[in-house]
Amino acid sequence: MKMNRVLILFLASLAILNSCGDLDVEPETLTTAEVAFDDPAQLESFLARLYAGLAVTGQQGAAGNPDIQGINEGFSQYIRGYWKLQELPTDEAVTAWGDVGIADLNEHAWTSINPFSNAFYARIFFQVGLANEFIRVSENVTTEELGEITQFRAEARFLRALSYWHGLDLFRNIPFFTEEDAIGSSPPRQVTPREVFDYVESELLAIEEDLFDPRQAPYGRADKAAAWTLLAKLYLNAPVYLGAGETRYDEVITFTNRVIQSGVYSLHDAYNELFLVDNNTLAEVIFPVVFEGNATRSFGGMTFLTHMPVGGTMDPQEFGINGGWAGMRTISTFVDLFPDDEGIIDSRSGLLWTDGQTREIEAISDFRQGIGVVKYRNVDSEGNPGVNPEHPDTDFPMFRLADVYLMYAEAVLRGGAGGSMTEAVDFINEIRGRAYGDNSGNITSGELTLDFILDERSRELYWECHRRTDLIRFGQFSSEGIWPWKGGVAAGVTTPAFRDIFPIPDPEMAANPNLKQNEGYTGGN
Repeated sequence: MKMNRVLILFLASLAILNSCGDLDVEPETLTTAEVAFDDPAQLESFLARLYAGLAVTGQQGAAGNPDIQGINEGFSQYIRGYWKLQELPTDEAVTAWGDVGIADLNEHAWTSINPFSNAFYARIFFQVGLANEFIRVSENVTTEELGEITQFRAEARFLRALSYWHGLDLFRNIPFFTEEDAIGSSPPRQVTPREVFDYVESELLAIEEDLFDPRQAPYGRADKAAAWTLLAKLYLNAPVYLGAGETRYDEVITFTNRVIQSGVYSLHDAYNELFLVDNNTLAEVIFPVVFEGNATRSFGGMTFLTHMPVGGTMDPQEFGINGGWAGMRTISTFVDLFPDDEGIIDSRSGLLWTDGQTREIEAISDFRQGIGVVKYRNVDSEGNPGVNPEHPDTDFPMFRLADVYLMYAEAVLRGGAGGSMTEAVDFINEIRGRAYGDNSGNITSGELTLDFILDERSRELYWECHRRTDLIRFGQFSSEGIWPWKGGVAAGVTTPAFRDIFPIPDPEMAANPNLKQNEGYTGGN
């Protein structure tokens, strides 16, 4: 792949620069990082590697030359890691697998040596490091096409802000470094949640005008609407990150309105088609992570999401894949969110698999106990399979319009200024109208409550990496909220509030003396 060739050139140039012990001696080659990327086409290839960092795990196809050493390469993939931390500790997913540490995510028993939280932590900061390097080497590039370079830099800053938001949300008290910190300098300092919040906010606001207008970017690249959506998410969760009195609901309404009023996004008619091979054509998706079966091969991402829930009586060929992994399914309390009210059925429940599966779970390690979820498939809307039966062509919809509607409605209910209850109800009913096929699922303003929003977010966004963040924001994740198998108990139990964030990995604590462990965790705990 061209992006890999250019990245290798870039890394080689860094090696040359770093090998010059005598600073008075010029390197024998003129290929410095700045020279290598003086051509916008080469910078665009490096930018492609930043985007690919959300999809691939290394430099050699599915496995063999990983970006991150010391962990299972498949575990290190961005979407796979994010999904596990956002879904497995919640009421939307359970696992039948016995990998060391994975049951701990279900049971709220993870420690600072958990391989899955540690792998995602590493991936977050690998992405931040790549973005920093792109911004550093592009800063002083001299070219007549400076406008294009400015746009590239804005996209890199968006991707860095996205990863820093994930770090803030999942680990809270994180190390911080930018392009201003030289490679190989002292270990990064640990910053407060407020510092990360303020930085992400300031970066997104600063780059807004340099990004593409909504839906004008080449597919898969960030535009203004992606930045607005990320800002809305940051602001919606401000009380969690900054303290209960730090509400930013006015801003949530401002930025969700910008997405909505751009007029270029619309809900797609068929919910299930949002998660198929040809979802790259849909005007609902605001920011996707792009997968292509032969070019973005890994054992994470969409390979993970399509294979891991298939087992039991499911026919893998029906889902366009060459075999199921019989790993994940869901629990009865999630299924209960989809009542059959006198034959009026929410079509979103059509992606649940009941054949051969029991509703209740007595043995969590038995895949056939619990209801299957077959949301992501490697087939298109006509039933044609993707190009590769192992590695799907389906893209992951990280941000989409239905989520923006739900954030707007929640911000109105929480007292945000500039919104309308009438509009909030209309947006929710538009989502439910798609789900029910008509107005039979419509609600009134009296029925639009925060409890309803939390349930509707689960019905609409399940298995899309939102649930943990949502439950925490609604106070239902740890010390409140009980569901089957939470805490490792069949009936479920509450867990300590420190579980709302994950620990800083032990290896990171050992390597960086500037870090203090998150409250509630100690070495190996």
